[in-house]
Amino acid sequence: MPPETAPAAAFTAPASRVVNDFSIQVATVNGSGSQTANLVLLRSIFQSGVPVSGKNLFPSNIAGLPTWFTIRASRRGYIARRRETDILVAMNPDTAREDVASLRPGAAVVYDALLRLEAVRDDVVFYPVPFDRIVAPVCPDARLRKLVRNMIYDGVLARLLGIDLARMRQALARQLGKKPKAVALNEAALDAGFEYAAANLEKRDPFVIEPMDATRGKILIDGNAAAAIGAMMAGVTVVTWYPITPSSSLCEALTGYMRAHRTDPATGKATFAIVQAEDELSALGMALGAGWAGARAMTATSGPGISLMAEFTGLGYFAEVPAVIFDIQRAGPSTGLPTRTAQGDLLSTAVLSHGDTRHPMLLPASVGEAYEMAMAAFDLAERLQTPVFVMSDLDLGMNVWMSEPFAYPERAPDRGKRLTPEVLERLGEWHRYRDVDGDGVPWRTAPGDGMPAYFCRGSGHNEQGQYSERPGDYAGTLERLARKLETARTLVPPAVVEADEGARVGLIAFGTSHWAVAESRDQLREEAGLPTAYLRLRGYPFGPEVEAFVRRWERVYVVEQNRDGQMRGLLALDLEPPLVQRLRSVRHFDGLPLDARSVTAAVLEQERGGTR
Repeated sequence: MPPETAPAAAFTAPASRVVNDFSIQVATVNGSGSQTANLVLLRSIFQSGVPVSGKNLFPSNIAGLPTWFTIRASRRGYIARRRETDILVAMNPDTAREDVASLRPGAAVVYDALLRLEAVRDDVVFYPVPFDRIVAPVCPDARLRKLVRNMIYDGVLARLLGIDLARMRQALARQLGKKPKAVALNEAALDAGFEYAAANLEKRDPFVIEPMDATRGKILIDGNAAAAIGAMMAGVTVVTWYPITPSSSLCEALTGYMRAHRTDPATGKATFAIVQAEDELSALGMALGAGWAGARAMTATSGPGISLMAEFTGLGYFAEVPAVIFDIQRAGPSTGLPTRTAQGDLLSTAVLSHGDTRHPMLLPASVGEAYEMAMAAFDLAERLQTPVFVMSDLDLGMNVWMSEPFAYPERAPDRGKRLTPEVLERLGEWHRYRDVDGDGVPWRTAPGDGMPAYFCRGSGHNEQGQYSERPGDYAGTLERLARKLETARTLVPPAVVEADEGARVGLIAFGTSHWAVAESRDQLREEAGLPTAYLRLRGYPFGPEVEAFVRRWERVYVVEQNRDGQMRGLLALDLEPPLVQRLRSVRHFDGLPLDARSVTAAVLEQERGGTR
């Protein structure tokens, strides 16, 4: 912390205006009711037509601990986390001085006047606000004041940033529309904050919002809700889960959607089953049982739950039973940081269970892909008759993102190789685990479908599904399952490849790292004169385009959010040794969402001869 200095309320930031290109950080305490005010602020900027994103950094245990919410406005449409804070709303006495000390010169601070933060620095703009004095006449009920006072900083920021107060009210109504008394109370606080700023705070910072038209037709939604909608659209009928951060809201959202849209209108009865199991192992066991019986079944969890699911994942792989598992990744190992984001489950999930196993993984980067890949995962699981993992993360799953509206599915679900009388007549005879098409995928039946039954075995078996310990039967089964993995390469979403003119190096990323990489590529080109090529992975096992990309570039930076370079490790398993030598790691693992500056700095350091 810098040494305290004399009050500096007269400091004025540079005169040039910064329009629609800054970040706001609201520092409060967990359980203070700030989330509504933060989302109202985010939505009001969005409704002004300005591209925006929001990141919530909250503690994993009890109320009263520090929490931060960051809103980024970007006229260029960047939505990755920005490392720097331009406007700080300091409401937490325990972190206020540290939060102010972390700012760049010229930043602005809206703060509770009782904190006397103006003594901390003389190179930022301070806006003291007497929150308690403003909220008292607005909210006579003292018990509610700690919640309502948050809306005052929205009013202050509306005035300072030039946000139309009508848009703030519209956003507030959307957040609390079914609670008219709460809307009225918060509107009064919003107005009080705006009026106080108009009468008492001289605008002395450069940051302003000006209306654009860059968000027309777009929606705001979190990734877990998007995945839930996709699962419903895919026709899921059995959902088994055990609560764990940050995946719980996926199943909670899905429960609401299914009750609204999957209830028989004639009888009022549910046409689905959503079951909270006693633990994650049981949850996957139930899902596999439903998948074996012919239902579309799923579960959702995070890293610790994935670890517990290892045994049943191996059963699904070896007995060839479809199921979809959503892994909303968080920072580990063990309990780790339950409310921080990571991409740290890749290696363990790809080979989850003992023995020789490989599992398809889908890698969504956006809420739109969370929706689309949720649908694709069910098709893929039934097409391949195996567990399929959708590898989201906390940043995507629990934060609010902009998106184009989701498209209604136009084609019927792909139920895979389900035996019918016509197919049985063509085959002449049927054996559950025989590969008759050369793709490693046999034909299957489900109980009660009128087709032949079979024993579903997690132990050694032959093509007929009979128990067998013969070496040839076991080796043949593993070889066929390896052929199935090769088939999966043609079915998972292919990587997306693009290249700047004159590109000299390659970048590989996936999932939410994409947004920082997209921004970093602009920084590398515009600031360092380094054009790049970029491959965004969307699925595993990798398609042939991945090897082709690495062959083309002498240096390829693999960007990921884990310590050990897990995606680079998976690539190394697929590539020839000379190609592996081209891979360099850019790793980010502090629990915060990846930012572009970190990527840019890491690439430039290695380009100048730093460590790999």
